[in-house]
Amino acid sequence: MPAYKVAIVGAGPAGYFTAQAFQNAQTEDLTFAIDMVERLPTPWGLVRSGVAPDHPKIKTVSKVFEKIAKTEGFRLFANVEVGKDVSLKDLRERYDAVVLATGSPRGRKLGIPGEELANCISAAEFVPWYNAHPDYVNVEVDLDTDTAVVIGAGNVAMDVARILAIDPSELDLTDTAEHALVEFKQSKIRNVIICGRRGAEHAAFTAPELRDLPKLENTDVYVDADQINQAASRIEQLGEVEKDLRNNLEAMRLIAEHDKKGFERKLEIKFLSAPIEIKGRDKVEEIIFAINEVKDGKVITTDKTFTIKAGLVVTAIGYDSVEYAGINIENGRISNIAGHVDHNVYVTGWAKRGPVGVIGTNKSDSNDVVELIISNLTEPKVSEGVSSLLKSGHEVIDQLSWEKINASEVISGELAGKPRIKEVDWKRLISLGRY
Repeated sequence: MPAYKVAIVGAGPAGYFTAQAFQNAQTEDLTFAIDMVERLPTPWGLVRSGVAPDHPKIKTVSKVFEKIAKTEGFRLFANVEVGKDVSLKDLRERYDAVVLATGSPRGRKLGIPGEELANCISAAEFVPWYNAHPDYVNVEVDLDTDTAVVIGAGNVAMDVARILAIDPSELDLTDTAEHALVEFKQSKIRNVIICGRRGAEHAAFTAPELRDLPKLENTDVYVDADQINQAASRIEQLGEVEKDLRNNLEAMRLIAEHDKKGFERKLEIKFLSAPIEIKGRDKVEEIIFAINEVKDGKVITTDKTFTIKAGLVVTAIGYDSVEYAGINIENGRISNIAGHVDHNVYVTGWAKRGPVGVIGTNKSDSNDVVELIISNLTEPKVSEGVSSLLKSGHEVIDQLSWEKINASEVISGELAGKPRIKEVDWKRLISLGRY
């Protein structure tokens, strides 16, 4: 029996874990030929362009991706954009299943006055800027201010705040984008304030991220102990408390109690602070916040306000998926039922469930979707797939090409004492992959 042909759109964690789930499901009578299609010349998605450079351990999952990529029946088609170089319609016709693992690359808006001012930017732009994503090299980030505000209470907000608050010398031995490192070293920012709309008990930080904060070598971290104690009191009234939430609050309490060393650099976490307006003449100058309260488990806005004078605002309040022709978006995600979109099109990862969970969450998610796909398979199609759809002369970055790019970056990094130096120019990336 010929192999079923599967196209996976997106070469991030969700895409690779989907490929792995297909590989693990193979038997003598059930085999899969997997074509992974990626818009960028480089794979790995957020592991390459989203994970904070000062957290290199998280990036070691790329070794798993490389093992998946070298398994028989897998092909990489990077530098191929669905909707431009090939259509989703063509993929549907040539493959037994098409899995969209395209993530949620678009940052959500606050929807408040002044959001359009210069130096109010989304984490969806700022994070790939300092992570050397070729599309975001020219994002304008002005660090000529003493105070920055990060709006949001999840791990992305935490990463952004930490990168802004740490001494740039702590990034010297990381794979931070070279252009960003230059800016960080000239930065005048000394105070970074994370502002979350809800209470400490609602924060989406994870305990390991919180526990890392007191370890910063040259930055004091602050959180109001009263806010933590009040949050703990509120959840105790609800009865049994989830272990993760208890760990979170305990980690925050330890931050509050941790000895401060009088460093010039400060990072502060404030809860129950809802931005209502950003003010400034040509660029951000101050942010006005409403003070919220928690009553009967609900967050309520009061008429009390406070102001923070700051020259940079980074918003990290969630992400939305990007539309494809014939695909509906609902609440920022691709419309689906348990991962099934329509006919032989499926979705997994953030594009399926929204921007929640850590990298490992994609593994179980992908397993479930692949199980559903297998249960719906009929007679396998016979076609050449992506390669028959591309225009003559289109340069594809296949696995061998990617390995050449990867090796070049790693060698450049070794010479500088870093894990790698990422190439940010699209054309140069493609030329590095030629063989």
